[in-house]
Amino acid sequence: MPRKRPSSRGSTRGHAAARRAISPRRIIALVSTCLLICSLLTAYGVYWNIYNKINQQSIDLDPFGDRPTRVDGVLNIMLIGSDVRSGDNADYGDAEGERPDTLAIAHISPEKGRATIVNIPRDSVVDMPACEPTDDKPGQDAHTAMIGEAMNNGGVQCLWGTVEQLTNVHIDHFVSVDFVGFKEMVDALGGVTMCIPEPIQDEKAGHLNLEAGEQTLDGEEALGYVRSRKGQGDGSDLSRIDRQQDFMGAMLQEVVNGDVLSSPGTLNSFLGSVADSLSTDDGLTVSTMGDIAVAMREVDLGDIEFVTVPNGPHPADPNRVAWSEPKSTQLWQSVASDEISDGKDDEGGGKGKGDKTPKVEPSTVSVEVLNGTDTPGLADEVSTGLAGMGFLPAGTGNPLGEAPEKSTVYHPPGKEAEAKAVASKLNSATTEENPALTDTLQLVVAYDWNGFKSSGGGGGADVEGKSAADAKTAC
Repeated sequence: MPRKRPSSRGSTRGHAAARRAISPRRIIALVSTCLLICSLLTAYGVYWNIYNKINQQSIDLDPFGDRPTRVDGVLNIMLIGSDVRSGDNADYGDAEGERPDTLAIAHISPEKGRATIVNIPRDSVVDMPACEPTDDKPGQDAHTAMIGEAMNNGGVQCLWGTVEQLTNVHIDHFVSVDFVGFKEMVDALGGVTMCIPEPIQDEKAGHLNLEAGEQTLDGEEALGYVRSRKGQGDGSDLSRIDRQQDFMGAMLQEVVNGDVLSSPGTLNSFLGSVADSLSTDDGLTVSTMGDIAVAMREVDLGDIEFVTVPNGPHPADPNRVAWSEPKSTQLWQSVASDEISDGKDDEGGGKGKGDKTPKVEPSTVSVEVLNGTDTPGLADEVSTGLAGMGFLPAGTGNPLGEAPEKSTVYHPPGKEAEAKAVASKLNSATTEENPALTDTLQLVVAYDWNGFKSSGGGGGADVEGKSAADAKTAC
């Protein structure tokens, strides 16, 4: 090992998972949002009557041509919070048509024991494909507009095709719930406890009026909280998404830690409350739901991650959103190839399965890079790359003595988390303790060096995320 020295500067597989006894607690742990909670719990045969109330749609994606490649053993489910105002939803305004009030892709990776929910801002202005008319939708020509217009013009089928073409991610299923279903589901839980940091008043969100502090939100208050824009933060859809992610995490905690699963009556009420308000594709059958539940039975709340598509103000309208490049493409590539959790494994610096390692801020980590190869300038190149990720450069040079066979991040005692944070950014690296080091880490680049990862855990390059376990329910 190098000595301390002064720097020398220069779906389950085919939806056919083995069926075994299902732990209800683990089934719930899979669910990223209330939508997915409902769809998975209906896998119980005793709830066939509830399942049969769900509206199922036939989706034809042939008009969109070749679809993205599906990764074996992985599921991507499009989650929609519908803003339809017909029927019982008429109390929430008179807007015409139907658009996604909330839109996300739940990426479920059973083999990695993780689920990642990527939120797509409703204010995203994107290039949309042409969509054929349906029985109740006019269809659309190819044009540029806010992403929700695809659903309004061509229904879920058009939105599905649009999302696939924009992201190059293969979508396997969709789940949609409306306002009333969301509200009644929260009430069936007995409310969801949240820490409200500041008083909230928003007349446009159901006359929402919440005091600061720890509160248990009922269905009406919860709906107002997740829909509110003008009464909280900067009034943007992005800050609203951040609150929605917090609420979904808190809701998951409520389900896992409460009596929903132990009380048949509560569980029946929970499922029945949303069945009439839930829509799925006709491929999302009870059998498929059961397969998903079995495959993901070991997922914990800390392994359910929420991220948002990297974005910024649209050049033509600062009130709208444009996806940032290359970060958004990197994020979608990591989802499409099931590499989105690479930075969260045992060699990473995040909170992988069973890993209690705290999150490390790169700005607190100093790294000296030593070139153990005969490639000139490699140490400087790697040091510059780490600096671009926020780590503190602490010089470059060459190792004294023999270099390791594998690129290695050496760390002083007590700095293992920091070393894993650095290693998580590299395509090939291991970590090792060096008692001779005091504070600065030492990365020795070996002949196995093959660059930086294009995306870290929880999203594309430099995309921050939060887990369901991070939701703050107590003040």
